[in-house]
Amino acid sequence: MKRSVLTRYRVMAYVTAVMLLILCACMVAKYGFDTGADLTFAVSQAHGVLFMIYLVFAFDLGSKAKWPFGKLLWVLVSGTIPLAAFFVERKVRAEVEPLVDGGLATARA
Repeated sequence: MKRSVLTRYRVMAYVTAVMLLILCACMVAKYGFDTGADLTFAVSQAHGVLFMIYLVFAFDLGSKAKWPFGKLLWVLVSGTIPLAAFFVERKVRAEVEPLVDGGLATARA
């Protein structure tokens, strides 16, 4: 597997997680303090687009790593739970890194 597949997933996992935290803060401001409705709308739209890109990259990584459906589903859903994507990304990186390095070692031999 190419390293770029893992890198794309990692970047989008972090971007999606940060945008979700920003969206949560905007929602608190909007519904708790009745301010920032326009900002909340803009952030929610941006997060939605970025989350769709995250889903594509996570599915691509999962299909190339040959994950079972349950694991793939958990990785896809982790982008909707605040802070979960940070922890899931670390675990995914630790599991997929040997596949990337193994693929490079066999290609060089």
